[in-house]
Amino acid sequence: MSQLSFFSAESTPPDAADLAGLLAAQGQPVIVSGRTRISVVVDATWRAHAVADLIESCGFDAEITTTDEGRPLVRTEPVPELASLAAEWVRGAVKAVPGGWVPGPRALRAWVVAAGRQEAGGARFVLGLDPHAPDTHPVLAQSLMRAGVAPTLVGTHGGSPALRITGRRRVTRLLENIGEPPPGALAAGGWPVLV
Repeated sequence: MSQLSFFSAESTPPDAADLAGLLAAQGQPVIVSGRTRISVVVDATWRAHAVADLIESCGFDAEITTTDEGRPLVRTEPVPELASLAAEWVRGAVKAVPGGWVPGPRALRAWVVAAGRQEAGGARFVLGLDPHAPDTHPVLAQSLMRAGVAPTLVGTHGGSPALRITGRRRVTRLLENIGEPPPGALAAGGWPVLV
């Protein structure tokens, strides 16, 4: 029997900073007419709806649309309240992880929803990284370690860089933080499971 952590995503109040989890994945901050929008392209409809729910729980309107390639795209409304988050995650024109960033439970949940996938072969889960921001990969590995989940950086020479979390204890720690899966996540292999 597992015990719910007092610091899980369900037990912490939503905040705009939770959307940093989308930026840790393949999300992008975009400035539109002096306002900031966070957008993320995902690989499945269930992810799009779960990301939209996370955005709305933070108090922002969410829009689900598709890219020219037909992939789901989720984005916030352009608002001034997201300017500070975007400023923390951008250096010049390049995405960068804020110094000392530690993902909280809701940011971890956003990251898993946007880019997490179960790997075959037991207790192994992967958090996807932005292939267009390779300088963020080792920094995000350190950030995840500071959150108490030690990962291994994989796929850096291919098109699917990720942080692999291996072992029952580490996957359990991740599960304790991110809470219950959104609809469709388990069936699609997009949520950690212990086997």
